[in-house]
Amino acid sequence: MMIELGPFALAVAAVFFGAAFYINVAEQPARLKLDDRALLAEWKPSYASGFAMQASLAVLGFALGALEWWRTGEPAWFAGALVLVANWPYTLIGIMPTNHALNAIPLDQAGPASRALIVKWGGLHAIRTVLGGVATAIFLWASM
Repeated sequence: MMIELGPFALAVAAVFFGAAFYINVAEQPARLKLDDRALLAEWKPSYASGFAMQASLAVLGFALGALEWWRTGEPAWFAGALVLVANWPYTLIGIMPTNHALNAIPLDQAGPASRALIVKWGGLHAIRTVLGGVATAIFLWASM
C-alpha cells in the first residue's frame, strides 16, 4: 500500500502560497515605510531567508504532486506540481536580475534607485504568490 501524498503536496503548496502572500501584503508594505538605507538593509537578509525557504517548498511540493500523479494517474496533481515548480524558472529568469542588482548595492549607497528596485521586486514577487495560489487551488481540486 502506497501512502497518499496528495494531502502533503496540498499542505506544502499552501505553506508556499501563505508565505508568498504574507511577503506581498505585510512584509513588503512595512519595509517600504523604512528609510532607503534601512529598507535595503532589511530586504537583503529577508530575501536570502525567503529564497531558501520558498525554493525548498517549490521543489518539495513539485515532488509530492508528481508522485501523487504517478500513484493515481490524476493529471491535476501533475498540473499543480508544474505550476508550483514554475516558480524556479520564473525566479531565475524574471526576478534574479533584480535580486542581483539589489544585493550589489552597498548599504551606504542606498537611495531612490535601490528603493525603486525593491518596489519593482515586490511586483515581480507577486507573480510567485499567484503561482503558489494557483498550485494550491489545483491541488485542492485534485484532492476532491
